[in-house]
Amino acid sequence: MRLVLLIAALAAALGLAVVTSQSPRPASLSTPAVDFSAERAMPDVRRIAARPHPVGSLEHALVQAYLLGRMTDMGLQPTLQAGVLSPAAVARIEKRGDSARGLRAVNIVGVLPGRDPALPAVVMMAHYDSVPGSPGAADDASGVAAILEAVRAIKARGPAERTLVVLLTDAEELNLDGARAFFSEHPLRDRVGAVVNLEARGGGGRAMMFETGPGNAETIAQFARATRDASGGPSSDSLAVFVYRLMPNGTDFTIAAQRGLAGVNLAFIGRPAQYHSPTSTPEALDQGSLQHIGSLALETADHFLRVDALPRATQNAVYGDLFGLAVVRYAPGVGWLLLALAAGLTGFAAWRARHATGLRWADVGRGVAGGLWLVSSGLVLAQAVRVLGGPIGRRIDSPETYYTLLRRLPWMEAGVGLALLAAVLVLLAGRAWIGRRLIAGVLIVAGVLAAILGGFDPVGAGALVVALALTFWPRGEDEGHWGGWLGLIGLVLLAGALAQAAAPEAAHLLIWPGLAAALAAAASALIGARLTRRAALAPPVVAAVLVGGWLLGYGHGIFLGVGMDLPGALGLIALLLAMLARPLAPAAPSARGTLAAAAGAVLLLGCGLSLAGRAAEPPPAADAVVVP
Repeated sequence: MRLVLLIAALAAALGLAVVTSQSPRPASLSTPAVDFSAERAMPDVRRIAARPHPVGSLEHALVQAYLLGRMTDMGLQPTLQAGVLSPAAVARIEKRGDSARGLRAVNIVGVLPGRDPALPAVVMMAHYDSVPGSPGAADDASGVAAILEAVRAIKARGPAERTLVVLLTDAEELNLDGARAFFSEHPLRDRVGAVVNLEARGGGGRAMMFETGPGNAETIAQFARATRDASGGPSSDSLAVFVYRLMPNGTDFTIAAQRGLAGVNLAFIGRPAQYHSPTSTPEALDQGSLQHIGSLALETADHFLRVDALPRATQNAVYGDLFGLAVVRYAPGVGWLLLALAAGLTGFAAWRARHATGLRWADVGRGVAGGLWLVSSGLVLAQAVRVLGGPIGRRIDSPETYYTLLRRLPWMEAGVGLALLAAVLVLLAGRAWIGRRLIAGVLIVAGVLAAILGGFDPVGAGALVVALALTFWPRGEDEGHWGGWLGLIGLVLLAGALAQAAAPEAAHLLIWPGLAAALAAAASALIGARLTRRAALAPPVVAAVLVGGWLLGYGHGIFLGVGMDLPGALGLIALLLAMLARPLAPAAPSARGTLAAAAGAVLLLGCGLSLAGRAAEPPPAADAVVVP
């Protein structure tokens, strides 16, 4: 029974993740004038992205002239603002063999006046240049076209109180020079109160709001209200904002955020093979992504234009969306209350289990050890399978290699995901039952492989040592259902408490699933603390499907964002999924054997898929290289 429930729950969670990760359907030309329509925006995408249009090219000048005409026809009274190119931008141009003499970053600035010119203005921003060799249909013709369609819809909704500034920046691909020129020199810069920026790193997938200005609590509250009815619903998470701030990446919005402005940065990063690629054509663009980012931008900007007060910088909120249906948000301190609630529910479940089954604290301790084994071994396996797909970290020695790896990213994601699933299945089948020497041998091979192909990594080496130590721990025999379940919940809540103390914006990824698992454990303890009745297994099944589906969708975004360099980050998702599914682990020897065999099969399949990425996406020929 448990094996069937386990397989069904994991399959349903994966299905839920796949369904809820899809971009919305593009709206047609017959969509009401007040709403966003991707089909209405596509003619602009086709014209802007007809050919590559980097700064200094003839096509760049033609795109600039086209946009001037479009904005004039829309009544935006566009003007040009020229700014100097930075030394870094000049160096990039000269590196590709061109001359930067006489070149400048030329922004196109349009204005839709509001009824009260004294109020702070709202900026909608995207860049209209592309990298050489790429038409840039996604990056960033989609953003420019989405803004033009959004402005049309805003005008159809009637006059707003605030002035809207349409800022199409130049030279973003070189060094953010257009945005730097506007926010440093343009006369309108001091009137700006909020910014909505549109970007892309890929050619599809759901759009996400991944960056805000400082002290974003009020910004998130307004974004959540504004986007409730957007096509595809809101998509954002405070962990993404927290991580992005730690990364060296930058967009035009970075300049605005550095000046303390409120606002949101929107982008989609699916179909990574199209990033800065000749394949980033209008025909290849996911129009559902255009619909999603355009609708989010429209609703957010329109809200900012008509709201009584723009968001102020206060404190950073903790928040996340639930399948695009709603945004859950709260002050950072609430995380402690959620942890206390989860701890209370876990304690209640432990009390009931102790009276019903004789649960001992040693069993819970072994459950904690199992979780630590899963995280450490998962990191080793993830790193090994990842390097089968190509170089990693400092061994990525050229832009050509980087873009090749982006094309292989779906293969590597599938491979790493299957490797981590194998580790979860081993945990559920029972490490002692499978055999310590066999498990240790696989881990050693994986660790050596990762070191040879990816270079020595002290974190990976440390993880291997911990995984081997826990594999051979004399008292590390497999724990019972309650010991394993409560041990994993306790480990996750402890990690959540540490994260809450250090970075509350990131802690909810641990706290929310931990609370869900604690609630399921308490419910199962009430229904039947021996966990022998089917009804007692219903709460963990529901939690594994719903929360597991949310986690798998979340993990997809994590891998697209950082998986190329940090594949082990998905080990955290594996731990959380194992926590939810632990009470569904079968005890019968035949069922354990099935899980063990499945673990070996999916690990081999994961290795094969990561290797297959090399053949499916070979390095480009010398004459096909795109210079960034």
